[in-house]
Amino acid sequence: MNSDWRASMRVQQIKKSAIHEMTRLSKQIEDVAFLSWAKPTSGTPEHIRSAAISAIEQGLVGGYSPTNGLPELKEEIAKKLRRDNRINAEPSEVIVTVGAIEGLSAALMSIIDPGDEVILPSPTYSTHIRQVRIASGKPVFVPTIENEGFSLDIAGIKKAITPKTKAILYCSPSNPSGTVFDETQLRELAVIALEHKIMVITDEAYEYFVYDGREHFSIGSIPEMRKNTISCFTFTKTYAMTGWRIGYVHAEKDLIPQIEKSHIPFAICAPVVSQFAALAALTHSQECVVQFREHYVSARNLMCERLDRLNGIFAYQKPRGSYLMFPKILIPEGKDSAAFCVKLLKEAKVSTTPGVAFGPTGEGHLRLSFCVPHETINTAFDRMERYFS
Repeated sequence: MNSDWRASMRVQQIKKSAIHEMTRLSKQIEDVAFLSWAKPTSGTPEHIRSAAISAIEQGLVGGYSPTNGLPELKEEIAKKLRRDNRINAEPSEVIVTVGAIEGLSAALMSIIDPGDEVILPSPTYSTHIRQVRIASGKPVFVPTIENEGFSLDIAGIKKAITPKTKAILYCSPSNPSGTVFDETQLRELAVIALEHKIMVITDEAYEYFVYDGREHFSIGSIPEMRKNTISCFTFTKTYAMTGWRIGYVHAEKDLIPQIEKSHIPFAICAPVVSQFAALAALTHSQECVVQFREHYVSARNLMCERLDRLNGIFAYQKPRGSYLMFPKILIPEGKDSAAFCVKLLKEAKVSTTPGVAFGPTGEGHLRLSFCVPHETINTAFDRMERYFS
């Protein structure tokens, strides 16, 4: 950590993002096969783009919306939460945010005091670690059980609880591992949260991309957890709206004003043009989501087939959700995942993400994204097969 008197200690303790460093390095090399970006390569569906254009032409997007979002959008979000997540939501319990990222940040800032501990299953999404630290909290990593598909270690979570534990933050389906935490384990987690008066903050960005008969379960749907849960969602992944920066938070109505106190200085309101686009996403056919999911299943299966041909280099747990997977590097060079990924980029022209970015148990792994065309996957693995041979 470099010392700079101008910067706060909470920011200086945050390491440079390995994800964004790989992106920077990748842009310096021609003809790279990208498996590192966790963003859909398909475009935003036409009906969503058209709704945004219409709102612009009608002069609806030049001013602020209410800080917590357009009323008509909040109404549709509440319907969606009741229908798809079984969360008994009302529009007054929703804040529209600048993506799930801002919603998660506002949630943490609203409940964390300096020194409070937040339990994170590891590997975990790297931004969650930074968000806890920026809120002056302390991340406490509890390893998931890799040989069981990176499942939650409920006993480990119990052991990690201290008098300073304020929250548990998890992502399911998981970034980076593609794990879908099942309902049984999440109900066990709910019992722990209720017993110890701990908040649970969820990142449910990949909720619609669940495979092989698995089902996504929202812990906020448990009636007893209403006061203990802040659920965060996004349009980014579901509708290929990465650049639109639009998401939302659901929490019990008495907590919403506290979260809004954090939301306002971060954003004032979510981009209004994106709110009209999100409204169209919810009120039109969901066939685009079905098509995205079908592509991701096919791309996942292809990536698994290609990894099987490199079984002396990588071992993997088949992801049951999201569009990401987290293979373990078997060769000695993999002990330093950052150096391994940089070398793979420079010498094989394949861009991946080092596992060290995702918490202590992420080291020795790399993250691969399969939200890309089949051609990109085949090109990347053709290059890796030549490189490792």
